[in-house]
Amino acid sequence: MNAIPRQLPLALGFSERFGREDFLAGPSNEAALALVERWPDWPSPAVALVGPEGAGKSHLAAVWAKSSGARSIASAAITLAGAPTALATGALVIEDLRENACEDAALFHLLNLAREQGAFLLVTARTPPSGWAVRLRDLASRLRALPVVTLAPPDDALLRAVLVKQLADRQLDADDDVIGYLATRIERSFAGARAIVAELDREALRRQKRKVTRALAAELLRGAIS
Repeated sequence: MNAIPRQLPLALGFSERFGREDFLAGPSNEAALALVERWPDWPSPAVALVGPEGAGKSHLAAVWAKSSGARSIASAAITLAGAPTALATGALVIEDLRENACEDAALFHLLNLAREQGAFLLVTARTPPSGWAVRLRDLASRLRALPVVTLAPPDDALLRAVLVKQLADRQLDADDDVIGYLATRIERSFAGARAIVAELDREALRRQKRKVTRALAAELLRGAIS
């Protein structure tokens, strides 16, 4: 029996695109997309996009940052001294804000300074800020008042569309049967779709083939490939 030709997978510089035209909309994220597109007509100068990992929060934040001129900062990088610089453009994305990600006093100062300056804030988080345990009572009040738009897991149609796009972005060929097979077996999330397509890409490269078959997908999902 002939062995399957393999080669070491090389990094080909794949990078996910975060333009508006690259965002796939569906019932699970339509409210969040509508919020981003209606800016600056927001219910509050500061809003939060909340959802699980891979739900599309960062993609929407990137879309908003492009239209608003916002800077972006990781929650762990929030400091008292850095607040004025972070708000220099009048718009700021705080990525992956979560409980205890930064000093309460620093976050409270940033929120207060944004309010004083009339700056816009878009926060991404995995859980609603209103439920976080924080030591500063005034910060807890600010977080409870933050309007939240939730991104839910994708429905079947959106998950299939994400798989098609992810495969096409990596120049992988797969028919509808393979897409349907994957969509009913992977975790129902954008992160799950990205993960399986990345695995398929690596294995297809090792086999020197760019067509994804149902057999290959089944091998990967069974963990049969080492």
